[in-house]
Amino acid sequence: MKEAFDRGDKFADYQTLNSLQEYVLINPKRQRVECFRRRDNGLWNLEFYTAEKSVFQLKSIEFEGSLADLYEDVYFELQSEI
Repeated sequence: MKEAFDRGDKFADYQTLNSLQEYVLINPKRQRVECFRRRDNGLWNLEFYTAEKSVFQLKSIEFEGSLADLYEDVYFELQSEI
């Protein structure tokens, strides 16, 4: 339910802030970071980072980090595929 809110109404509200350049969602269930970036034309692009792409960037604040550091000491439950 919270994830739906973060992707829906909350993101829609944040999009009204002209100063907001990036909106970042960090997945607590698996190594995945999603970064929505506002383009010059006002549209948003999604870039996502996974363990395969181990470095992520937040361009608006000139930050680069690794998923390994972000998820340090995080243990994921094994999920069976159906």
